[in-house]
Amino acid sequence: MSDQHIDPAGNTQQFRAFAQRSEQESKVTKKSPVLPIVAVVVVIAVIGVAAFLLLR
Repeated sequence: MSDQHIDPAGNTQQFRAFAQRSEQESKVTKKSPVLPIVAVVVVIAVIGVAAFLLLR
């Protein structure tokens, strides 16, 4: 059977740790949109070259 007593200090400390961890992770996981844009441009260029060579 679970304990009916909930420690509010423990929950606050856990929440603060979670909030700090989330802020740090979001700073680390923010990536520049340059890589996906470059990848799309490269894929379009490869498809264009392949289509040009096939239709020539």
